[in-house]
Amino acid sequence: MTARIDSSPCPQPFWLPGGHLQTIHGALAARYHRIAFVRDRVDTPDGDFVDFDWVGPGLFPNKSADNQRVKADPRLAATAARRWMQEDDWSSLPSTPGTPALVLFHGLEGSSTSHYAQAISQHFRARGWVVVIAHLRGCSGFANRMARAYYSGDSDDVQFMFDTVLARLPHASWHAVGVSLGGNAMLKCLGERPETAERLAAAAAVSVPLDLVACGAALSDSFAGRRLYGRYFLRTMKRKVLDKAKKFPGNIDVLRFAQSRTLREFDDMYTAPMHGFKNALDYWTRASSKPWLSRLTLPTLVLNARNDPFVPAPSLPDSHECSDTVLLHQPAEGGHMGFVTGTFPGHLNWLPQRIARYFETRL
Repeated sequence: MTARIDSSPCPQPFWLPGGHLQTIHGALAARYHRIAFVRDRVDTPDGDFVDFDWVGPGLFPNKSADNQRVKADPRLAATAARRWMQEDDWSSLPSTPGTPALVLFHGLEGSSTSHYAQAISQHFRARGWVVVIAHLRGCSGFANRMARAYYSGDSDDVQFMFDTVLARLPHASWHAVGVSLGGNAMLKCLGERPETAERLAAAAAVSVPLDLVACGAALSDSFAGRRLYGRYFLRTMKRKVLDKAKKFPGNIDVLRFAQSRTLREFDDMYTAPMHGFKNALDYWTRASSKPWLSRLTLPTLVLNARNDPFVPAPSLPDSHECSDTVLLHQPAEGGHMGFVTGTFPGHLNWLPQRIARYFETRL
């Protein structure tokens, strides 16, 4: 059996042509509703921590479980969370069996403040869902405790985050959304571990670099990749690693690392050796989720615009490379996590509506 194909368009406005403009405008200028969260910090088995930002019926960022007004925690000022989760808050969330719930895995250097996380969270929360953003290590506005960070194929961390949120609300009907890098890690985990997939109702992966070798080359070798996108991501990624070098002297060749100018060089010097890979090519090859699409047992929407500047269209999967539980939606337009629609300046409503339609109808 093979995957189903959906080639229906994302209705891009005439005033926003091309994948680059759709990507950049979607991230910087398109309108979306903003939403605040309550934060839960959970220690990992290896002594680190990950932060989860929750919102849902009965859980209010500015009120405690007993309906008392709560001041925003100044430590969370740079995040989308307003306060820390208290034990009483868990009983405020719905306890009805089958309560719809969504866990979202963000993209490279993303968080609950990201435009797509805000748009998706607000859409589902407004419809009565429990929503939680699972932050990869070091992406929640706080440096993680270890020399390692996060990487695109970290199935173990994704598994830990699935286990954590499912344990918090075991009665809920859980759905998962993975965006870009986080979507790659999510798909890889679900393909490797069908026992985890069995605990979910459905998943959606959006703008995922399914073939990391092709996508890494696009971001490292193309003019826009080197001068625009790579430079944007490396600005925060390099700062985080240089801060780690001060805490863990000897683990990172600071002088050589400081000269890195592309994502390939960054992954060669830090991501790959720090997480058990020989080099960037070994990392990209072994961490790609594309080989696992044929093993997916969970109903899964895989949405990639064919003009995504991060994801070359020839690297996208064909139907025969995926299981019959997969729906491949590959509209011609949309950019990378852009999917802007409407009159100027446009809005981000199409994407959460597309995900919701799949969760409801599998179409």
